[in-house]
Order: sequence, then structure tokens, then C-alpha cells
Amino acid sequence: MKLNKHLLVFNHIISHGEHKDGKYWLENLSAWHDLDGYTCFLGYKDLVMTIYFHNRFNFDYQDKQTLEKFHRIIERYELDAHE
Repeated sequence: MKLNKHLLVFNHIISHGEHKDGKYWLENLSAWHDLDGYTCFLGYKDLVMTIYFHNRFNFDYQDKQTLEKFHRIIERYELDAHE
């Protein structure tokens, strides 16, 4: 899996989303980062994707269908971010 897709989505949400409660929200996705900016987070429903500094990542979710839907949303936003 290439993280550049997810980082494009993260950037898109931070740039165009509404800032609320320490996170940026755009449609059903949220994005936020830790204080130093080295760890980024993408959220969708019960899923949180953590993107670490050296191109490592982790998914935390309850329902596998949520993960599958998240991947489809990411693909759509990748296209939107390049327009």
C-alpha cells in the first residue's frame, strides 16, 4: 500500500475541511496530527488510521466493512486532490 494516497487525502482535508474539536472534518472523514506533526491521523466512523514518521502506518477499526469503505473513499479523494 502506498502512503502517498493517504497523505494527499490528509492534506486535502486539512486544507479544505472545517476545524472543530481539534480535528479537521470534510464530509465523513476527519484528519488531525500530534503536536510536532510527525504522526498524522485519518478517521472514518470507527476507524482510525495512524501514519507514523518513517512511512509506517496502523489501522484500528471494529468492522472490516468500514476498512473496505475507507479504502474506496481514499481512492475517490485521491482523484479529487489532483484536480
